[in-house]
Amino acid sequence: MDAAEIIGRLAHRDGRNDPYPLYTLAHGLGPVSPVAEGWVLACGYDSVNRVLRNPAFGVDDNDLRRSRFGDVPMPDSLELLGRSMLQSNPPLHTRMRAPVASVFTPRRVAALEPVVAGIVERLLDRIGGLSAGLDAGDGRGVDFIEEFAYQLPVSVICELLGVPEDDRGPFRSLVHDLTQVFEFMSSETDLTAADAAARELRGYFATLAELRRAAPGDDLVTALVQLVDAEDARLDAAELLGNLVLLLVAGFETTTNLLGNGLALLFEHPAVRAALIRQALPVGDFVEEVLRFDSPVQLTSRVALFRGLDVDGVPLPQHGEVILMLGAANRDPARFHDPDRFDPWRADNQPLSFGAGMHYCLGAMLARLEARTAFAALLRRYPAIDAAKGAEPVRQDRLLLRGYASLPVVLG
Repeated sequence: MDAAEIIGRLAHRDGRNDPYPLYTLAHGLGPVSPVAEGWVLACGYDSVNRVLRNPAFGVDDNDLRRSRFGDVPMPDSLELLGRSMLQSNPPLHTRMRAPVASVFTPRRVAALEPVVAGIVERLLDRIGGLSAGLDAGDGRGVDFIEEFAYQLPVSVICELLGVPEDDRGPFRSLVHDLTQVFEFMSSETDLTAADAAARELRGYFATLAELRRAAPGDDLVTALVQLVDAEDARLDAAELLGNLVLLLVAGFETTTNLLGNGLALLFEHPAVRAALIRQALPVGDFVEEVLRFDSPVQLTSRVALFRGLDVDGVPLPQHGEVILMLGAANRDPARFHDPDRFDPWRADNQPLSFGAGMHYCLGAMLARLEARTAFAALLRRYPAIDAAKGAEPVRQDRLLLRGYASLPVVLG
C-alpha cells in the first residue's frame, strides 16, 4: 500500500475511527513518502518535528491561496480563520501572536490554577447531582463529554475572553461546524455549515467587541479591542475577530478531546487508574501519554514557501504541501519504544500533539493544567467511575480532531 492509498483509507469512516493501523503501514514506507505531484506525507517523528520548526515551510494562508487559485471568492470560514494566527505567516503571524502570547505565559497560566480547580469542583458536584438523580437501574449514565469535558475548557476560555455565561450555550455546535473546514474531504454540506458557523461567530464577537469598547472589562476581548483602537494599531478589525474566534475554538476543542480520550484510556487500563489513585504515578505523566497515544489533533500541514526545498530528501516544489501526521509521529517506533502500548511510565515522552516551532499551540500549558487538575480531582471524588453499560461511547467522525461526541459514565 502506497502513501496515496493510505491517505485515501484515512478519509473513510473506518480509517477515521481507528487510524493507527494505517499509521503503522505509513511507517513501513519510511518517515517521508511522496503522495502525488506536489504532495508529501511525513509520519516520522524527527521529520515532522523538523518541518514544524523550519520557517521555510509555512501555513496555507489567504495570500498563498489567492496566488495559487486567483482572486476567487473565499469561503467565509477560510476568510475568517485566514485572518488569525493559525492561518498566517510572518511577519503578520508574529505581529498578531505577540499580544495574545502575553496572556499564556507560564506565570499567568500558573495563576489560573485556583480558577481551574474551582470550575472542576463545581462540575464534579454537577455530575454527582445528575448521577444521583438517575434511577438505580439506569445504565445509560451521565455524558462525561457534555457535562464535564466540554464544560471545563469552555468555561475557562470564556472567563479569559470575558464571554458571559448565558452566551456560551451555542458554542459547542458552532465550533463543531466551523472545524469541519479543516477535515479531509469534507462534504459540500459540511463546508456550508462551516461557513454559516463562521458568520455567526464573527457576528457574535463583533457585537461583544463593541460592548467592551463601550464598557471595558478585565478580559482578553477588551485588551485586544484596545490594540485595534490604539494609535499604532497592532491588529485590524478583521484580525481581531479572526483571532477571537480562533481562541474560542482552540480554547476548548482540543482539551475536550484530551479529557474524553484520557478517561476512556483509564477505563481500559485499571492498573494505571490504581496508580493514579494511590499517587504512585504523577498525573502529568499520564496526561503526556494520553497526548502521545491518542492525540486530540492528529494532523496538520505546511506549504513550501520557496523553491528547492525537500523533506528529508523528498523534493517539494514551491507551494507544494506536506501532510504532517502528528498522530503517526507520536507512534514512531524510531522515537518511542513499543509505541502502540499505552505506558505513562515511559521516559523522555515529548509528543508533538501541540505542534512545534512558531505555530506551537499557545494554550498548550493551559490545556495541560486543565487536564492535570481534572483527572486528579475526578479520581479523588469518584475513584470508581466507569463506562456506562447501557449506552455505548460515540466517537466523533473526524480524522484531524480526534475525540468523543459522547462518553456515558456511571460514578460507582
